[in-house]
Amino acid sequence: MPNPSEHPRLALREYGRVVLPGVRLTEADRRLVESGALDGRLRLRELRGDRLEATAGPYVGVVRLDACELRVLPKYLGGELDVLRMLDYAWGGSGALLPLGQDFGEGPPQLRDLVALMVTEHAERLLRHGLRSDYLTREDDLPVVRGRLLADRQLVRHHGRLDRLACRFDEHDADILDNRICARAVALAARTARSPEVRGRARRAAARFAAYAPGDLGDLRDAVSLPDYHRHNEHYRPAHLWSRLLLSGGGIRDLFTGGPLASRAFLVDMNQLFEAFMTRLLREGAAAAGTHAETQSRQRRVLFDEATGGPYSEVRPDLLISGTLDGEPVRRPVDVKYKLYDQRKLSTQDLYQAFLYAHALSGDGPGRCSLVHPGDAGESGAVVSVRGPGGAVSAVVRAVPVDLRAVLDGLAGPAPRGVPARLFAEVMA
Repeated sequence: MPNPSEHPRLALREYGRVVLPGVRLTEADRRLVESGALDGRLRLRELRGDRLEATAGPYVGVVRLDACELRVLPKYLGGELDVLRMLDYAWGGSGALLPLGQDFGEGPPQLRDLVALMVTEHAERLLRHGLRSDYLTREDDLPVVRGRLLADRQLVRHHGRLDRLACRFDEHDADILDNRICARAVALAARTARSPEVRGRARRAAARFAAYAPGDLGDLRDAVSLPDYHRHNEHYRPAHLWSRLLLSGGGIRDLFTGGPLASRAFLVDMNQLFEAFMTRLLREGAAAAGTHAETQSRQRRVLFDEATGGPYSEVRPDLLISGTLDGEPVRRPVDVKYKLYDQRKLSTQDLYQAFLYAHALSGDGPGRCSLVHPGDAGESGAVVSVRGPGGAVSAVVRAVPVDLRAVLDGLAGPAPRGVPARLFAEVMA
């Protein structure tokens, strides 16, 4: 198999297309492509003359093939570090451990290395403050009674013996789920990080974690969904979030099932990240304005089955703003779309959905819905209305472009609290 360090490396932007000359996929690469595991994320097509065509979707990260390494960069951001900043903010982080001022001698690291660095940073922080322990129930054969004697097991295994006693007891140990999640993630960072600096730090942290939590994590899907946070382990939450992102290969559902893609791809869905990022911004902006932002609220009193008189289906806007603004009652649905609406017209399908929200969920007067999408600073979004036969406006959809770079710069500036308020005002204008 070729040395990964000698593979051709190709970088392209989201939604972009490039052709890499002199690349021929191996049979393993072709099986991966034909399996459909990359469908909707990265399209690969072999062309004549040993050329490879790559077309990216709304996912950023890296895919490592035997023949080459493909790196998808964000379209609306400066680089992968900005993706890290968006993830941290969307999760409610403070940005305290983000490598914002760090000098990377080998150039900007890829997204997977940045996430591996975050996993390592949080693992080191937990080790500095001391890992949490808890009582675990154990069963073992001991020379003296500890805890409770298991009479049935003693009779079957050690009948007539007094030197080996089957016992069940509680033991205070650090080999618990909270630590096993971190141990497995930092061990993965130590094996897969390309940056020598990140890999070295991860190896040291992984060795220390393995001494405390050597137990098997088990099924990843169950493990990452099981932690129940309380005052004793709440400080583990950010470490678990970054660990889950690295262990799942960027959050792709398919990766939880294992297989060849799990070790080859790390791709973050920018659709989901943009929605989570904007949701937190608008919720904070709404709270600052004295209003309420309800997320993904199920509205079952919109579509009715006239035959039964009951709900036919439900509608679920991304956000529903309600309350009083400037002394007036307000009720505004907001739809969040990570689409190229700075370059093309709003799709008819998205307009239909937004107009339904505007008609059914707005307050008095012509219904209004705001459609938020990424765009450039100073850009004016489209405004589309529905007019009846007499020309009267019954609903309005207003597109609101958001300059993600400017928002991130504002959040990192001297007055971060003003950023959600300004964005909220733009959305509600």
